[in-house]
Amino acid sequence: MATDEIRVMLVDDQELIRTGFKLVLLGEPDVDVVGEASDGSAALQRLEELGPGGCDLVLMDVRMPGMNGIDATAEIVRRFPDVRVLVLTTFDLDEYATGAVRAGASGFLLKDARPTELVDAIHRVASGDAAMAPSVTRRMLEQMRAGGGLEFSAAGAEALAPDDAALDALTERELDVLRLIAEGKNNAEISGELYLSESTVKTHVGRVLAKLQLRDRVHAVIFAKQHGL
Repeated sequence: MATDEIRVMLVDDQELIRTGFKLVLLGEPDVDVVGEASDGSAALQRLEELGPGGCDLVLMDVRMPGMNGIDATAEIVRRFPDVRVLVLTTFDLDEYATGAVRAGASGFLLKDARPTELVDAIHRVASGDAAMAPSVTRRMLEQMRAGGGLEFSAAGAEALAPDDAALDALTERELDVLRLIAEGKNNAEISGELYLSESTVKTHVGRVLAKLQLRDRVHAVIFAKQHGL
């Protein structure tokens, strides 16, 4: 197996849905479906069987019998920190989006996303970028504004609440990078916008996350949107 392949597990209680995703991904030369599961518990067991490095990304349904996708995501983030989770849901309802972020998901999409959007999201999440359905992001931000913030209980993430003073810690260039992250741009796109090398962009991204005490780019996007960037 080529080292640059993205090893993906499909988790959904409907076999027809898993088959559809598999058919889409079979056409991608750098994506390998390494496992399937019908609920969260089975997904955790399969990850144990695959062992370290056996899976890079889990496509996770939310509403499943037994262990649901939110609880499973929290367990994956805790037990398999190198595995990223891309949550897929039929409904752009607030509780699912915020639940996925609280649990440590690296992205979330609606199941009616086009195949090209799904494949792009997989590549983004696998490379460390965020992947978020715009409608879900909008609803989640509306909920956070109404509720006064969003706390992340899983994976050691810090509470995220509006704090304008936190932005003072960023340099002007780091602010530029944060704004572009909020627009959903990946490192290569930020590199082109700011005329910086990708390695320099990666360094800036790391500093932004560290200074703002954010777990990953998903939380950076939310932070930036909360602060009007």
